[in-house]
Amino acid sequence: MLEVIHSAGNRIDIVLNGKIDANVMKKAFDDLLKESENIEDGVMLYRIEDFQFPSLAAMAHELSRMPTLLKLMKKFKRIAVLSDKKWLKKISELEGKFFRNLEIKAFDFKDIELAENWLQS
Repeated sequence: MLEVIHSAGNRIDIVLNGKIDANVMKKAFDDLLKESENIEDGVMLYRIEDFQFPSLAAMAHELSRMPTLLKLMKKFKRIAVLSDKKWLKKISELEGKFFRNLEIKAFDFKDIELAENWLQS
């Protein structure tokens, strides 16, 4: 499951839980585009609850829409990633280095309050 929720104002929440196939990826991508349509200086809370590698078809779909995704990322200034997996947190923060004007910071699930405060600061 990959769920996209427009929480309020300039905030999007994403929940990743389990296996992602091409259909799930397409729906999530379409939802993200729709929910982010009017966002400026946005923030995102990305909860990675149960990570499983996406199917090859899902990765191919993501790659095919990469130009749109890169353009979309310009709408956001901060992304807080929640995960209890150390390697996912490291990769998330490394990804942030590739986007100018976008900060990505990873937190443990127990630190959700810190993540929420960081998004709003």
